[in-house]
Amino acid sequence: MLKKLFQSFRLPLRRIPHPRRTPEILSSRQHSLHRNALSRHAVSVVERLQQAGYQAYVVGGCVRDLLLDLEPKDYDVATSATPEQVRAEFRNARVIGRRFKLVHVHFGREIIEVATFRANHPESEDDEASPLAARNESGRILRDNVYGTLEDDAQRRDFTINALYYDPSTERILDHTHGVHDIRNRLIRLIGDPEQRYLEDPVRMLRAVRFAAKLDFEIERHSAEPITDLADLLEDVPAARLFDEVIKLFLSGKAERTFDLLQEFDLFAPLFPASAAALDDNPDYAGTLIRNALANTDQRIAQGKPVTPAFLFAALLWPALPARTAEIQARGLPPIPAMQEAAHDIIWEQCQRTAIPKRFSMPMREIWDMQERLPRRQGRRADQLLDNPRFRAGYDFLLLRESAGEQTDGLGAWWTDYQEANESERRAMIRSLGSKDGGNAPRKRRRSNRRKSGSNDSAPASD
Repeated sequence: MLKKLFQSFRLPLRRIPHPRRTPEILSSRQHSLHRNALSRHAVSVVERLQQAGYQAYVVGGCVRDLLLDLEPKDYDVATSATPEQVRAEFRNARVIGRRFKLVHVHFGREIIEVATFRANHPESEDDEASPLAARNESGRILRDNVYGTLEDDAQRRDFTINALYYDPSTERILDHTHGVHDIRNRLIRLIGDPEQRYLEDPVRMLRAVRFAAKLDFEIERHSAEPITDLADLLEDVPAARLFDEVIKLFLSGKAERTFDLLQEFDLFAPLFPASAAALDDNPDYAGTLIRNALANTDQRIAQGKPVTPAFLFAALLWPALPARTAEIQARGLPPIPAMQEAAHDIIWEQCQRTAIPKRFSMPMREIWDMQERLPRRQGRRADQLLDNPRFRAGYDFLLLRESAGEQTDGLGAWWTDYQEANESERRAMIRSLGSKDGGNAPRKRRRSNRRKSGSNDSAPASD
């Protein structure tokens, strides 16, 4: 009975018809895309499928990027052939996926992703029992392997700018959704009813933000309207999938602009609830720290330098740490154990939203731990810290904290000078700490009055 009740709520959404249009066909003289600009492997896959009697096109983001004079990061092909038929044509191919079955055709390090034309889900009440298609109670698509025609496939894609089909044999573009028009007008527009499409897959809200930031486009008004009201749907998306989406959002080279859009559409809180609360409590400090970290990430990507998600997540979550540490200290725990417990709790909670792999969460903890170790520089500790493989990340993070207004008594400048100093200068810097309170030297243990050997058991104990 409950299943039928949920289905009765969903039927109006699912019966909204997709518009059927004859595609606009743009010849090679009507667009700037040329066959020799594409990956030769993508062209080879398309031509081989066409020669086997199937329809096949280069499709999606690679077509969009080439029209914008951008370098595609990968190439997708759409075809009338089923995954099994594609697999039969290529010895270097394998079928992947359950929710959305695809074929990967391997050419060394390059992978051409081949998808069969998709159609709308069936309208019958028993489609949840189908091995091809399934939705949950909210309308989110759980399985999407209903095959259809080229026109069906164009209407099933998310955004108009991603629904362009290029035939390298004729150098024509097939445009069913006025995607070329939206590219020229720099608009992100959903295909179909926006609310329904977000219910089908809430991650489309994040994709809209990512494309708008990456391409410097605007989200079309009707496509933008439902996002704020539906933002909480992201809480039902698997945490592993959201981690992948967060990496795409913040490592595309437009992280700062992405953050602004996530804030504008209330999408940041479902991804980072603890950080969002910290932003509300202390917007100047938390906002400055996060923005500086994201701006630095964008700069490194632009310069071709490596970026680690561990540092990124450390910065995104750090604003939530001080308040949580203070709460635990109030229960009687010393500062360092309190910080360690707070860090563990925040990371665990974050992993319920975005499943951060251990290969990133462990270095992230080490970066945070380094913030407690950097002030302790007496003796040989400074040299030992310099040899620590996490020193550079911890030092950069210290400078990031200072840039956001944290007062560290000149700790960042001290470490900067120490790295540049010679051996004798370093020893002088360490000695100078002895006369300052900033050395943070641990209190030495008082020695017992007992002698190393032959001690007198009757000797009086020290007061």
